[in-house]
This record gives sequence, C-alpha cells and structure tokens, in this order.
Amino acid sequence: MLRVLLILVPLALSIYAFIDCVTTQEKDVRFMPKPVWAILILLFPLVGSISWLIIGRDRATSQRLGASGGQWIAPDDNPEFLKSLKDEKAEKTEKGTAGEPVQDDDAHLRDWEADLRRREEELKRRESGEEPKE
Repeated sequence: MLRVLLILVPLALSIYAFIDCVTTQEKDVRFMPKPVWAILILLFPLVGSISWLIIGRDRATSQRLGASGGQWIAPDDNPEFLKSLKDEKAEKTEKGTAGEPVQDDDAHLRDWEADLRRREEELKRRESGEEPKE
C-alpha cells in the first residue's frame, strides 16, 4: 500500500500542478515563463510541482480580482449579457427576419386550429374511401 502511495501521490500532484500551470494566465506566472514551468513540472514531477504550487503562481492577484474583474458570472446573473440579448432581439424585429415572433397570437391560433381541422377531415375521408375534394 505504501509503495502505491509513493507513486500515486507525486503523480497526482504533478498532474494537478501541470493543469494549474497550463490554465493560469500569463500575467499571474512569477519568476519564469509559463512554458519553462510546464517543462520543469514534467521533467521533475515532485520538485517541479511543489515549486510551482509554492512560488510559481501569483495567487494574490487572482484573489484580488474576485468578483470585480476576472471571476466568471452565470449568464442569468450577468446584466450585461441580458442587455445584449434584449438588444439582439430588438435588432431582429427591426430587420424583419424569418424567425420573427408572431404579432397576433389569436389569429395565429385560429389559423393553426383551422389547418388542424382540415387535416383531420382529410384523414377521415381517406379512411372511409372517399375521393378528396379539391
């Protein structure tokens, strides 16, 4: 069991550190360029991983950004995204695109019901063997 842990812990640590290094923004990397850190982590898994986690990334910058700058916000909580959807919808209705929303719902519903009745009558005629009326 101990032998397995001696292999798995450094492996897991190096995988975590490598992914963290690759996904970190360039401005948050300290002391060396990001590709050098990635090579260091791959060549020396234990030492490179620990070095990256301790000194390689400026974690204070990421924490300072917080909700004000770099943190992801869900679309339904993001007022800028919701405003862009309203603007996009207004542009589409101004242009008169094919996917334009129906203006008169009642008229649309009446047309749809009339088409449905016509199709039902046509099916009944086919089942009874009558010739369709044209």
